[in-house]
Amino acid sequence: MAQTVKVDPFTQEIVKDSLIAIGDEMFIALAKTSMSPIIYEVLDYASGLLDSKGQLLTQGNGVTGFIGMLTFMVKQTLEKFGEGDLKPGDIIIINDSYGGGGSHLSDVGLVMPIFHEGEIVAFSANKAHWTEVGGKDPGSFSNDATDIFQEGMQFPCVKLYDEGTINQALVDIIKANVRFPDLSLGDLWAQVAALKTGEKRVKELCDKHGKETILNSIDYLLNHGEALAKIGLRKLPQGVFESEGFIDDDGFGNGPFKIKVKVTITEEKFIADFRGSHPQVPGPVNCSYTALVSAVRTIFLALTNPSQDANEGVFRPLEVITDKGSILSAERPAPVSIYFESMQAGADLIWKSLAPLVPERLTAGHLLSVCSVVLSGNHQDTNEPFLIVEPSVGGWGAGEGQDGARGQFCIGDGETYNVPIEVAETRYGIMVDEYSLRNDGAGAGKYIGGSGVIRSYRAMSDNQSISVTFGRNKFAPWGSNGGKDGSANEFIVEKANGEKDGPYGIYARYPLNKGDVVKLITATGGGYGNPFERSPEMVLNDVKNGYISLEQASEDFGVEIDKDSFEILQINRK
Repeated sequence: MAQTVKVDPFTQEIVKDSLIAIGDEMFIALAKTSMSPIIYEVLDYASGLLDSKGQLLTQGNGVTGFIGMLTFMVKQTLEKFGEGDLKPGDIIIINDSYGGGGSHLSDVGLVMPIFHEGEIVAFSANKAHWTEVGGKDPGSFSNDATDIFQEGMQFPCVKLYDEGTINQALVDIIKANVRFPDLSLGDLWAQVAALKTGEKRVKELCDKHGKETILNSIDYLLNHGEALAKIGLRKLPQGVFESEGFIDDDGFGNGPFKIKVKVTITEEKFIADFRGSHPQVPGPVNCSYTALVSAVRTIFLALTNPSQDANEGVFRPLEVITDKGSILSAERPAPVSIYFESMQAGADLIWKSLAPLVPERLTAGHLLSVCSVVLSGNHQDTNEPFLIVEPSVGGWGAGEGQDGARGQFCIGDGETYNVPIEVAETRYGIMVDEYSLRNDGAGAGKYIGGSGVIRSYRAMSDNQSISVTFGRNKFAPWGSNGGKDGSANEFIVEKANGEKDGPYGIYARYPLNKGDVVKLITATGGGYGNPFERSPEMVLNDVKNGYISLEQASEDFGVEIDKDSFEILQINRK
């Protein structure tokens, strides 16, 4: 029916932009009403609208690693219930890591069908990282789990609301199985509020323009996205490009694990073939196919049209292939708590294979890892339990005409943030001793890699515990076009008695007592171009800014600088 209704282009544009605006409003509604800093400060969630078939229409800013996961959530909902078993007022809860959920159990998704005149016209959906979903460790996503059952509660695409009536038994089960029920349930209600915001706005849009106009405009939105993607695709080099790499560790000291990709680019298709990568492993570094697709979508957008609003049409030219049961497409009951390390390693292979060909779009290698931190204990003033769950920032690689960005989140985190120091020191049993750039001078090049950071937490009470997942610990960010590699992610512990321990990459439940300091040190990005082509004046400024040392200026860049006057003495670049 939508195909036979003629809609003028002005109305199509108005409806298209209205749908995007609804997605943004849903996103803000969730942030404003949530209870956990991981959501309202860090913005570790995604929110959007999908059509009646589960095709993504619009997705608010937030975690880039979730691009595409809303689609899989809705399609699994349709597969399980069908349109006939979905009613107005239904809300489905899902965190299936291998199907509709796509990530780890901590990322809980909600799906709501939107009806107009008795017919499903769209779905509102969101996916948010809960502070707690139970499991064997505080924070739930354990970096030494051996199966999915240790990682928390599983919501296998079931109704949270049935025609507007809450499933109280399910709510009671959640409350009894999480360590911070006020936070988890508070975030649940925030997600519901965001879904209902989307439902209200879509119904208003249908009432204003008519259902057929909306459906026609949805087709226009998706086709428009596909057309823009293909324009960008045709600007890329055509051919077959291959790359290999490694995933450091599975949390048990096993590894490294080899992964590979063959990228085929034509005028119509972008195919990423990961077949031949390592089988799924005992530790929780495995990711699902859904997660891999989401990571590849991020790189695809960066290559074709970074400014394009994401929708299903944009990704029609994209195809992702991998072996079932691999570390990049794990199957039940493989643990997946720290799935983000593998999914982003998959995206990094495409990045590495194409960076030399499109340096104006892709930089040298970056920190890559989410560098996640889960710190728990009791507050020194109240003796109440606290829990820090957060990612860490680090350095990005340099690119054509620019130095690498300093202190930014990895590709999978997107537009997210740290918990502010003031919030952390107030709510948690720690003091932040240091938050500074890591000026180790790695990533030398004509354009230098961006600095990582050092963030130091001092325990203010005994019997605290920290679990750290710092991937890219064994393989530093790669340089490009003659640039040097960056430095690895790592953390060390400086104990109150003066002892030092580390460095480590992945560590589960490291014990901290009062006065112990954990120093979280993230990677410096890879360099771009021959370091001897960096202008001596820029090298001098790098020394003055503390990015490199006098010795590094001489050894890596061939520029001798006087340590007292900070003047260039000579240039030796033979």
